[in-house]
Amino acid sequence: MKGPYFVLTPDRHPRALNVVGTQVTVLASNAVTQSYGITLQCGDEGTGPPPHKHDWDEAFYVLSGEIQFPCDGQAHVCLPGTLVHIPRGTAHGFQYGKGGGQMLEITGENARAAQMFAAVDQASPAGSPDVPELLRVLEQNGVTVAGPG
Repeated sequence: MKGPYFVLTPDRHPRALNVVGTQVTVLASNAVTQSYGITLQCGDEGTGPPPHKHDWDEAFYVLSGEIQFPCDGQAHVCLPGTLVHIPRGTAHGFQYGKGGGQMLEITGENARAAQMFAAVDQASPAGSPDVPELLRVLEQNGVTVAGPG
């Protein structure tokens, strides 16, 4: 079943979700497009998720700043205009460099990223996250925190 087209202007963006220091605006979820998902992600210097894995493909397009991506044990420093493709099951993470940064994230079919972001935002009130609760929410949404490499 094909969904209807849509146009999402900036004044209609949903509120940004707080996902452990990264502000994530879900522009299009996999459920809405019935295929891929797109988020806009912004973070302050030094923030970003730890290495993790999930069962969906993901790509990031750096819009501003310098963002470090460890992927399968290799570190990559990515500047605006850089595309990072991460196949399902690949250990990866990222950290925003000096001055923070912004990027688009595109998720592959059957990704649960938008639901996971909403669940993390709901489970993480202002302040330090409850790490055991955060790990439980991530696991429920198909994300496993992994060691580097």
